[in-house]
Amino acid sequence: MKKRLFQRFAFFIVPGVLLFLNSCNVLNPNIMLYADKHYQFDTLGKDTAIAKESRLGPNDIIEFRLFANDGFKLIDIISTQNGVGATANVMMRQGFEYTLDDKGAARLPIIGEETLSGMSIREAENFLEKRYSEFYVKPFVILKIINKRIIIFTGEPGQAKVLSLSNNNTTVLEALALAGGISADGKAFNIKLIRSTNDPKHPKKVYKIDLSKIETGLVQGATIVQSNDIIYVEPRRQIASKALREITPVLSLTTSLITFFYLITRIP
Repeated sequence: MKKRLFQRFAFFIVPGVLLFLNSCNVLNPNIMLYADKHYQFDTLGKDTAIAKESRLGPNDIIEFRLFANDGFKLIDIISTQNGVGATANVMMRQGFEYTLDDKGAARLPIIGEETLSGMSIREAENFLEKRYSEFYVKPFVILKIINKRIIIFTGEPGQAKVLSLSNNNTTVLEALALAGGISADGKAFNIKLIRSTNDPKHPKKVYKIDLSKIETGLVQGATIVQSNDIIYVEPRRQIASKALREITPVLSLTTSLITFFYLITRIP
């Protein structure tokens, strides 16, 4: 009789256990970019605390302003006369936007397509001033990259922000502050800074930053971020709470099955 009851019990309980094992994932699948204890991080050096001059590249969006007479008059490059822009005394607060194509070239007024990829802002300005000197007296060019951005994961599961860089001296601490700071679930001692390089053999560099202690936090937090950097604050592993949330429906089902099993065993 007991064997028969056990078989009935197993018939109902085993599927419930299998359901639990299949649905309960206590390894926090939301954690990204996991690095084991043997991963070799790149070393933060003195150069990472120095703002590097941005260089133009494919898909950059530039703001372009053109002046004459060493900046005395703004060139109105919308209204043209016989292909040559006419000067305008009304100063415009914003310039014109142009996007570099996949080859790093932009089609600019009057001079046409020019390849600017690989140049710094100052180099590109000097280059364009020489090109426009064929049409204007002492041209003065101002360029600005307006789509520089970084991605920040603050440690809050399911939350990330794309932050536009308004200057070249933004530090890791400042970037995190602009993103709202490290979340309550984030690990301040385990922050990854992921950066693209021009080295085809090592296209990415990964630095580990510890902001949990003042000795390391003030130094490593002063690292200057660059365009397209990724700052990833690893979230804490909420094993207990996740396991409880996963197991609660299974426990409820198991309790119902046990109650049902008990009732049917009471039937003569």
